[in-house]
Amino acid sequence: MNWFVSASLVDDTTSWITLALGALGALWLIVSRTKWYVRRALPICLLVAALVAVALYYVVEKVWRPFPDPIEIPIYVWIGVGLAALFAVVPRAVASSGLIGRIVSVVAAVLVVAAAAAQVNLVFAAYPTVGTLLGLEQSDRVDLSNVPGTQSNPVTGDPLDASWTAPASMPSQGRLTSATIPGTVSGFSARPAQIYLPPAYFADPRPLLPTMVLMAGQPGEPEDWLNGGQLASTMDAFAADHSGLAPVVVVADATGSTLANPLCVDSPLGNVDTYLATDVPNWIGSTLQVNPDPRSRVIGGLSYGGTCSIQVATNHPDVYPTFLDLSGQAEPTLGDRGRTVAEAFGGNEAAFVAVNPMDLLKTRQFPQSGGAFVVGADDNDYKPGQKAMYEAAKAAGMDVVYLEVPGGHSFAVWSEGLKQELPWLMQRVGLIS
Repeated sequence: MNWFVSASLVDDTTSWITLALGALGALWLIVSRTKWYVRRALPICLLVAALVAVALYYVVEKVWRPFPDPIEIPIYVWIGVGLAALFAVVPRAVASSGLIGRIVSVVAAVLVVAAAAAQVNLVFAAYPTVGTLLGLEQSDRVDLSNVPGTQSNPVTGDPLDASWTAPASMPSQGRLTSATIPGTVSGFSARPAQIYLPPAYFADPRPLLPTMVLMAGQPGEPEDWLNGGQLASTMDAFAADHSGLAPVVVVADATGSTLANPLCVDSPLGNVDTYLATDVPNWIGSTLQVNPDPRSRVIGGLSYGGTCSIQVATNHPDVYPTFLDLSGQAEPTLGDRGRTVAEAFGGNEAAFVAVNPMDLLKTRQFPQSGGAFVVGADDNDYKPGQKAMYEAAKAAGMDVVYLEVPGGHSFAVWSEGLKQELPWLMQRVGLIS
């Protein structure tokens, strides 16, 4: 069963197989001896599918604009292909002779839709394996109420691994749990956070571990880090190489809903800045037994979450001296500077400049701060901004590194970026030597 759960949905073999099966399905839907279907029904289905895809593009990209950056055109093309198959399946089944022909028509439409979905998934790599698609987690899940409480004599050290010896009773894998972190100070209404607790957290005595606060993109949800981000497997692998040591990871909600874009600032869109800088660390400190020193704390995220991480790190360097910016933008945006300032800052550009990371890096020094910038080598939309942000951070006295990972703006880049930068981050926060 493990081979099925771990089967890749994003490698070349899967891509070619789904395309081949989809092509066979499309061939069946296109070819028919029934004249009314070929001359009238099929062209109508194709035309309607194309019109819906174009209308969807226009509404999303020109009118609604829920995302700060445009969705790639091929995504809309594949949506149109899937819609065409769905529209054609009924008339094609009617045009078929016998039950078998009708069943084949349904199967053919399913194959085309599956091929289109697979191609969309290849762009984002949101579901890298069958297990992530089906929601089958590789790590055990435990209710927060069943997590062992505070111990009186935790293991400390700098670096921590020099003082730590894993007990034989320690589990071999970490565990996942979840909790709603209340916006006690900010008033921000967040979805439940996803939490990874490494094997060493369940040891007795327990080491005082560092904390990593991660955020998903927009659109997105905390669970994205468990699926496309492959958080648990990455952390378990790191822990296996370091006697069970890994950070406690809290994937906090920084948007409030799947499509919301509150820009990670305090504004009429939501007090996300205060939530991340005050409510989240306060809740972690009162609920989990971790190293309370802010120098042991990392904030990071992907895309919107990456932008958010450098925002919080520059606005609150005393709370989060270390960050991980995965494919973040050059500045928080609702699509353009004018719209951003108008909707989130009441038209006050000075208020925007006062919290904008690039402006802060140009006017202040951050000698105690540091972090990693990661971007896809083929991500032409975000790579220039990441390079500029890295150079500005370095000029502002930060201890920073820059990494390009093969790929575009996708979870394949973000999961690999976390994996590659994790050792450097953990050295910086004093977990390993």
